[in-house]
Amino acid sequence: MTRYGVMDTNVLVSAMLKWDSVPGLVLKHVFGGNLIPVFNGEIMAEYREVLLRKKFPFSEDDVYIVLESLREQGISINAGKLDIELPDVKDAVFYEVVMEKRKKDSAYLVTGNIKHFPEEPFVVTPREMLEILEGNDR
Repeated sequence: MTRYGVMDTNVLVSAMLKWDSVPGLVLKHVFGGNLIPVFNGEIMAEYREVLLRKKFPFSEDDVYIVLESLREQGISINAGKLDIELPDVKDAVFYEVVMEKRKKDSAYLVTGNIKHFPEEPFVVTPREMLEILEGNDR
Protein backbone atom coordinates (compact mmCIF):
# COMPACT_ATOMS: atom_id res chain seq x y z
CA MET A 1 0.00 0.00 0.00
CA THR A 2 1.37 3.38 -0.99
CA ARG A 3 1.38 5.91 1.82
CA TYR A 4 1.74 9.64 1.39
CA GLY A 5 2.87 12.11 4.01
CA VAL A 6 3.26 15.84 4.40
CA MET A 7 6.06 16.37 6.90
CA ASP A 8 5.98 19.39 9.14
CA THR A 9 9.33 21.16 9.26
CA ASN A 10 9.87 20.20 12.90
CA VAL A 11 9.91 16.51 11.90
CA LEU A 12 12.59 17.11 9.30
CA VAL A 13 14.70 19.15 11.72
CA SER A 14 14.41 16.49 14.44
CA ALA A 15 15.30 13.74 11.96
CA MET A 16 18.40 15.56 10.78
CA LEU A 17 19.50 16.37 14.33
CA LYS A 18 19.28 12.72 15.35
CA TRP A 19 18.97 10.12 12.60
CA ASP A 20 18.22 7.28 15.04
CA SER A 21 15.26 9.15 16.59
CA VAL A 22 11.63 8.39 15.76
CA PRO A 23 11.49 11.29 13.24
CA GLY A 24 14.76 9.97 11.78
CA LEU A 25 13.22 6.53 11.34
CA VAL A 26 10.24 8.11 9.58
CA LEU A 27 12.63 9.93 7.23
CA LYS A 28 14.44 6.64 6.57
CA HIS A 29 11.08 5.23 5.46
CA VAL A 30 10.80 8.17 3.07
CA PHE A 31 14.25 7.46 1.63
CA GLY A 32 13.39 3.76 1.49
CA GLY A 33 10.27 4.44 -0.58
CA ASN A 34 7.73 3.38 2.05
CA LEU A 35 6.38 6.91 2.55
CA ILE A 36 6.02 9.27 -0.39
CA PRO A 37 6.61 12.88 0.69
CA VAL A 38 4.07 15.44 -0.48
CA PHE A 39 4.93 19.14 -0.60
CA ASN A 40 4.67 22.33 -2.59
CA GLY A 41 7.12 25.14 -3.33
CA GLU A 42 6.23 27.01 -0.15
CA ILE A 43 6.93 23.97 2.04
CA MET A 44 10.26 23.28 0.31
CA ALA A 45 11.26 26.92 0.75
CA GLU A 46 10.44 26.73 4.47
CA TYR A 47 12.42 23.50 4.86
CA ARG A 48 15.43 25.16 3.26
CA GLU A 49 15.14 28.41 5.22
CA VAL A 50 14.78 26.64 8.57
CA LEU A 51 17.42 23.97 7.99
CA LEU A 52 19.99 26.60 7.00
CA ARG A 53 19.51 28.65 10.17
CA LYS A 54 22.78 29.23 11.98
CA LYS A 55 21.47 27.55 15.15
CA PHE A 56 21.45 24.17 13.39
CA PRO A 57 24.65 22.24 12.65
CA PHE A 58 23.64 21.28 9.10
CA SER A 59 25.94 22.04 6.19
CA GLU A 60 24.53 23.49 2.99
CA ASP A 61 25.55 20.28 1.24
CA ASP A 62 23.63 18.09 3.71
CA VAL A 63 20.53 20.28 3.41
CA TYR A 64 20.79 20.17 -0.37
CA ILE A 65 21.10 16.35 -0.38
CA VAL A 66 18.09 15.86 1.91
CA LEU A 67 15.89 18.33 0.03
CA GLU A 68 16.85 16.92 -3.38
CA SER A 69 16.07 13.42 -2.12
CA LEU A 70 12.65 14.59 -0.95
CA ARG A 71 12.04 16.26 -4.34
CA GLU A 72 13.11 13.17 -6.28
CA GLN A 73 11.02 10.76 -4.24
CA GLY A 74 8.07 13.01 -3.57
CA ILE A 75 5.13 14.66 -5.20
CA SER A 76 4.77 18.40 -5.58
CA ILE A 77 1.18 19.56 -5.69
CA ASN A 78 -0.62 22.85 -5.86
CA ALA A 79 -3.07 23.34 -3.03
CA GLY A 80 -5.73 25.98 -2.70
CA LYS A 81 -6.08 28.14 0.35
CA LEU A 82 -8.44 26.86 3.02
CA ASP A 83 -10.50 28.94 5.40
CA ILE A 84 -8.96 27.53 8.56
CA GLU A 85 -7.61 29.13 11.70
CA LEU A 86 -4.52 27.55 13.21
CA PRO A 87 -2.39 28.70 16.16
CA ASP A 88 0.45 29.46 13.73
CA VAL A 89 -0.67 30.81 10.34
CA LYS A 90 2.55 29.44 8.79
CA ASP A 91 1.24 25.91 9.44
CA ALA A 92 -1.72 26.39 7.11
CA VAL A 93 0.26 25.37 4.02
CA PHE A 94 0.97 21.92 5.48
CA TYR A 95 -2.72 21.37 6.18
CA GLU A 96 -3.73 22.71 2.77
CA VAL A 97 -1.33 20.36 0.99
CA VAL A 98 -2.46 17.28 2.92
CA MET A 99 -6.11 18.15 2.28
CA GLU A 100 -5.42 18.55 -1.44
CA LYS A 101 -3.67 15.17 -1.61
CA ARG A 102 -6.50 13.55 0.36
CA LYS A 103 -8.90 14.42 -2.47
CA LYS A 104 -7.35 11.53 -4.42
CA ASP A 105 -5.37 9.40 -1.95
CA SER A 106 -5.03 8.67 1.71
CA ALA A 107 -2.37 10.99 3.10
CA TYR A 108 -1.01 11.92 6.52
CA LEU A 109 0.26 15.13 8.04
CA VAL A 110 3.21 14.18 10.26
CA THR A 111 4.00 16.74 12.95
CA GLY A 112 5.65 17.06 16.32
CA ASN A 113 3.17 19.85 17.10
CA ILE A 114 -0.06 17.88 16.89
CA LYS A 115 -1.97 20.50 18.91
CA HIS A 116 -1.30 23.07 16.17
CA PHE A 117 -3.68 21.25 13.80
CA PRO A 118 -7.29 20.07 13.86
CA GLU A 119 -7.83 16.76 15.61
CA GLU A 120 -8.11 14.39 12.66
CA PRO A 121 -7.06 10.74 12.29
CA PHE A 122 -4.72 11.68 9.45
CA VAL A 123 -2.82 14.25 11.57
CA VAL A 124 -0.24 12.09 13.31
CA THR A 125 2.89 12.28 15.39
CA PRO A 126 6.12 10.78 14.05
CA ARG A 127 5.63 7.81 16.41
CA GLU A 128 2.12 7.21 15.08
CA MET A 129 3.41 7.44 11.51
CA LEU A 130 6.15 4.94 12.32
CA GLU A 131 3.56 2.54 13.75
CA ILE A 132 1.48 2.89 10.59
CA LEU A 133 4.51 2.27 8.40
CA GLU A 134 5.51 -0.77 10.42
CA GLY A 135 2.12 -2.39 10.02
CA ASN A 136 0.06 -1.19 12.96
CA ASP A 137 -2.15 0.60 10.44
CA ARG A 138 -4.88 3.04 11.31
